[in-house]
Amino acid sequence: MSHTSASHHSELYYVPSGSPWPIIATIALFTTMLGASLTLNHIAPGGWVLLAGIAALVIMLFGWFGEVIHESVTGFYNAQVDGSFRLGMIWFIFSEVMFFAAFFGALYYARALVVPWLGGEGDGALTNQFLWSGYTATWPTNGPAAIGGAFQTIGAWGLPLVNTLLLLSSGVTVTIAHHALRKGARGQLLLWLGATVLLGSGFLYFQATEYLHAYHVLGLTLGSGIYGSTFFMLTGFHGLHVTLGTIMLTVAWLRCAKGHFSRDHHFGFEAIAWYWHFVDVVWLGLFLFVYVL
Repeated sequence: MSHTSASHHSELYYVPSGSPWPIIATIALFTTMLGASLTLNHIAPGGWVLLAGIAALVIMLFGWFGEVIHESVTGFYNAQVDGSFRLGMIWFIFSEVMFFAAFFGALYYARALVVPWLGGEGDGALTNQFLWSGYTATWPTNGPAAIGGAFQTIGAWGLPLVNTLLLLSSGVTVTIAHHALRKGARGQLLLWLGATVLLGSGFLYFQATEYLHAYHVLGLTLGSGIYGSTFFMLTGFHGLHVTLGTIMLTVAWLRCAKGHFSRDHHFGFEAIAWYWHFVDVVWLGLFLFVYVL
């Protein structure tokens, strides 16, 4: 989004002129994925290609987001543009809901339908006899130990509970920060928003600790059957969303420190808060259906 026009009327709907950033983003993403593929297949230049792609992504993010922030703080966005941003964020979060619904659906399908069927329930008696005679329909599923089926699960009342408390607390602190912003209390805003960043970072630290323990002690990996794959896909993608949210909160803190947001115009902050509350709700579902039940 470029702001090359010299004049702008605040009553007009702002339409940015041509920008090189979308094509730069496309090239950077392609280079990153190419480098990751080469690296995973142990092809020599893969690491350098991956680093080049990541560097291009970072440059693109600073450049493109910097232009958008400049447009915002210089008054290019009126109420109609703000409404467009809100609708865009609502549809984005809806798409994220559908994304996680697919993985929760896979977990439900495997646990409530496939495993009992393989165990001989309903019309699965012949399947149990010919496909896996003697299979016991239990969850989590443990296949033959010789092919990676032996593993232990992660108890809900250890690190998962700690992470639940951290995320729920972060939802409270970001809400307090939002109220402080609307009151114009800049000091309180920075304090509570900084606390949210720290809580999100703590969540990521404990999740990394949990993953290391699962892989090296419990034998629970992505290869541990349908349980291992659904566990790491759900918790891993959620961790990725927490990572992105923590980065966005950090950028918001820096922008708040520079005085970019006002009491009446701060949708950039609100959008991040919406996203963070969505991440909180998804984790509650994960904690219940993956760890507890």
